[in-house]
Amino acid sequence: MRYFVMLMMVVVFASCVRNKSGQMTQTQAETDANSFEVVEVLQGKTYTYLKVREGVGEKWMAISHQEINAGDVYYYDEGLQMTNFHSKEIDRTFEEIYFVSTISTTPISGAGAMGGMHGMGAMGNTPVDQSHQGKVESEQNSTISLEKGADEITVGQIFSDKDKYSGKEIELRGIVVKVNKEIMGKNWIHIQDGTSGNGVFDLTITSLDVAEVNDEITVKGKITLNKDFGYGYSYDVIMEEAQIIKTRPAGSTL
Repeated sequence: MRYFVMLMMVVVFASCVRNKSGQMTQTQAETDANSFEVVEVLQGKTYTYLKVREGVGEKWMAISHQEINAGDVYYYDEGLQMTNFHSKEIDRTFEEIYFVSTISTTPISGAGAMGGMHGMGAMGNTPVDQSHQGKVESEQNSTISLEKGADEITVGQIFSDKDKYSGKEIELRGIVVKVNKEIMGKNWIHIQDGTSGNGVFDLTITSLDVAEVNDEITVKGKITLNKDFGYGYSYDVIMEEAQIIKTRPAGSTL
């Protein structure tokens, strides 16, 4: 019994440091750290799905596609919980899964952890793009040139007069410049048409339909303003629940 008590005292003191007043306080980095051990790995083309052990429980996580091995231990910042999420790429439905933006081999407590970090590189930094409207990857200006009729709505018009289109279902034609597939049960499609409004030239669209980069598509969906998905990921303007009503694949002359 005496040995057990002494052992517990060693553990407690090992996790404490003295503050400026000389008092003992538990190390914040240790108490705040989220960590897990990888139990099982399922690889998809876009995501790596991990069954992990955290504490005494197990759960599923999804990260950007990368090499992970069972038995590895990682730290993470936070995860976006999804329920009844179906992954088409591995044809599996997860009753509960967490999309994790960043994992690290060391506790994530600021810049010091950056060296060992693995993030959602294929998606920006999260399962959803982070308020980077108008700038896709490293682009600073739209390089798209698309001739439109006088009666067609442009991306520039939507951003120039967003209140006019708020809550309305519209049709829009543009070129696909980026696609994030199967995130939160949707596909996230970025289109441009060579126009801009208030300095923004890229519109994000959510849809169950699939498009490929460089396709010319016509979509029909509702314009929503100030959409906040949580975790700091929001859009001033977004088209939701869109249907792709016409597609002209890249390189097609039809």
